[in-house]
Order: sequence, then C-alpha cells, then structure tokens
Amino acid sequence: MKPYYSEDGITIYHGDCREVLPEIDAEVLVTDPPYGMSYCSGWSNSYVRGDDSPVLRNHVLQRWLPKPAIVFGRWSVPRPDATKAVLIWDKGEWPGMGDLSFPWGPSHEEIYVMGDGFCGKRMGTVLRWDRITSNGLHPTEKPHSVMIQLIERCPIGIIVDPFMGSGSTIVAAKQLGRQAIGIEIEEKYCEIAAKRLAQKVLDFK
Repeated sequence: MKPYYSEDGITIYHGDCREVLPEIDAEVLVTDPPYGMSYCSGWSNSYVRGDDSPVLRNHVLQRWLPKPAIVFGRWSVPRPDATKAVLIWDKGEWPGMGDLSFPWGPSHEEIYVMGDGFCGKRMGTVLRWDRITSNGLHPTEKPHSVMIQLIERCPIGIIVDPFMGSGSTIVAAKQLGRQAIGIEIEEKYCEIAAKRLAQKVLDFK
C-alpha cells in the first residue's frame, strides 16, 4: 500500500478508510467523521461525502474499539455506544444557519471520548474556540487550537485520522511531535493536507 505522502513521521493514504485502516498500525484514533446529518454548506453548497447516516462512523468504531478514540459529533445524531465522556466545542457567538425561523442557532458540537489512557493537564469539558469561517480549507474544518488541546491529552502512540479532510488532526500532531496517519477518500483534500504539512511554519487558524 503506497502512501500519498510520508515525511517526518506523518503519513497520508488516499483511499477508503474501510480498506486502509485494517492495514495500518496505530494506537489512538482522533477524527471528525461524517456525522450522519446530510450536511450541506449554506455558503458554498458543498457536501460531506458519506454524511447521509452515521453508518460509516459506526463501522469504523466497531472495528477500532476498545482502543482509545476521540470523535466529533452532533447532538441530533445518536452518540457512539462506547462513549465514556462528552466534551463540548463552543464555536463562539456565531449561531450558524439551520432553521432561521427558530430563535436559537447551533453554536456548539459534541466530542466523544472512548477508551482509556488519556492524560495531561486537567481542564474543563468545554473547549472555547471560534469556528473557522467560510474561507476554510474544508466545509467542516476544525480549528487548529481545538485539535492541539485534544491531541495533547491523548495516550502515547501513533495517531490515526480515518476521515482526514484537509489534515487538521495530522498537522496538529506534527506540531506536537507525534507520529500520525491520515486517510482520506477525496484526493483534493490529500493534496491540501500534504501542502499544509510541507509548510515549515504551521498554521494556527
């Protein structure tokens, strides 16, 4: 299996995670999978592949657990069965789109913690970082600072992100000196992630 990118302990594979994940060795899963909410960006009309249901997310977790995992999600989609703790990403005052007839707009997402071995400086369960605006590299891109806080508390070992997107997980892992593997089915995002990793000064969006 030939990597799309491999340098300084970071590897990217272009392919379907259901096929690639069983072929690699890693200890911690950190990912922002398709939630199962049929997401469509109100700004760019872009879609998230495989987001029509949580089946793909659940398939990956069933084969990964009981090893430790951190997985983003949404309140309107059932949480993974093995969830041990729920963190909240507070995205700031921008209320999002959604149902504009409703006086409250969604300004947070859930983060599910599964497995054991997490460590590091103790903090609260609410992570407060503003969302990335519409000029992001991916329609659901997560802020660099959120990924740093999560990975800092992960057990030792290689990190894998089976739904890599534009590479936020593996870029944060590189900054922290962690080995990491990203898997992404859309080649355009593999290219974006590789370019981000090639930068000697990493972005802090």
